[in-house]
Amino acid sequence: MSSFRLNGRHVAAIFVSFFAVVIAVNVLMASYAVGGFGGTVVDNSYVASQRFNDWLAMARRQDALGWRQETRLDAGRHLVLTLVGPSATPTSVSATAEHPLGRAADIPLRFEAQADGHWRAVTPLPAGRWIIHWTVQADGQDMRFLERNG
Repeated sequence: MSSFRLNGRHVAAIFVSFFAVVIAVNVLMASYAVGGFGGTVVDNSYVASQRFNDWLAMARRQDALGWRQETRLDAGRHLVLTLVGPSATPTSVSATAEHPLGRAADIPLRFEAQADGHWRAVTPLPAGRWIIHWTVQADGQDMRFLERNG
């Protein structure tokens, strides 16, 4: 038979230990949440909601053109773009690389036309995950698309 008896000090220690663990987990999770969110999604949600139908109309017009982009990273981590579609001849290509969590500054990317019809970034893309915001001008039309890389 055991001689252990539960008394007030033991109960107090159990309560203090329990709440210490709960508080520690809450602090840890809150620090992960704050550290993982890079900022606002939109500056003004009301204005974004008013422009939503315009964005849908632009997307429908772009889809009607029948363009499709193909992108890849070459061996030197330069983005390479190929635009496929009916008579799609790009006259200019630009992009911005944005870190998904906002931990790195946005990187503007400049592209040069290659002899084979591809467009290659002048500077390499740093390692990691990036959201690429593309703007392509071809045949007097603008095409914008978003791509996750990495």
